[in-house]
Amino acid sequence: MDAHGSGGGDGSPSADISTRLNWLRAGVLGANDGIISTAGLVVGVAGATTSRAAILAAGVAGLLAGSLSMAAGEYVSVSSQRDSERAALDMERRELAEEPEAELEELADLLAARGLSREVAREAAEQLTERDALRAHARVELGINPDELANPWHAAFASFVAFTVGALLPLLAIVLPGPSARVPVTVAAVLGALTLCGVLSARLGGAPPVRAVLRNVAGGALAMAVTYAVGTWLGTAT
Repeated sequence: MDAHGSGGGDGSPSADISTRLNWLRAGVLGANDGIISTAGLVVGVAGATTSRAAILAAGVAGLLAGSLSMAAGEYVSVSSQRDSERAALDMERRELAEEPEAELEELADLLAARGLSREVAREAAEQLTERDALRAHARVELGINPDELANPWHAAFASFVAFTVGALLPLLAIVLPGPSARVPVTVAAVLGALTLCGVLSARLGGAPPVRAVLRNVAGGALAMAVTYAVGTWLGTAT
C-alpha cells in the first residue's frame, strides 16, 4: 500500500526532537495569540471607558473565551488526526494479515529508498517484521509511532494554558496602573512580549529573528491601534 502520510514521526531521536519543537512552537504561537487578542480587546475597552471594572470584565471574558476556543479547536483537530492514525494502523494491520509477503517487499523497498543496499534492506525488513511487523510499517511507511498517538486532551490543555499565559500579561498591564498610564504601559508590555515571542518562534523555526519580530510587533501594534481608535470613537459617540 502507499504511505498514508507523515503523521507522528518515525520514532527516531530526530523525529522525537522535531515533535518536541513542534509542541514548543505551538505553545509560543498560542501565547502570542493570547497576547494580541486580549491586548486588542482591553485597549479597545480602555479607549471607550476608564472604568477598571469594565476593562477587567472584558479582559477576563476575552481570556476565557479565547482559551476555551483554542482548547476546543485543538481538541477537535487532534482528535481527527488521531482517528486518521488509528484508521491507517487498522488498514496496515489488515494488509499484513492478508498479504504478508507483499508487505515485506514494500518494507524492503522503503528501506532501500532510504539509502540501504537491496540486500541489507531485505535483511533489515525481515528482522523488523519478525520483531514487530505492524510497528515497523507504522514507523517506516506511515510515519506513526504506535506508542505515541496524538492525544487530544494533552493538546487541548496545552493550548488552553499557552493562550491563558499570553493573555494574562495585557490583562494585568491594563488593570494595575492608573487611568492615565494604562494604555501606554499595556502597549509597552505587549510590544516587549511580542518581541520575545517573535525571537523564540524564529529560533525554533530556524528563521531570521528580525523579520519575525517586525511582523509580530507590527501586527500587535496595528491590532491595538485599531481597537483603541474604535473604542475611543464609541466612547465619545455614546
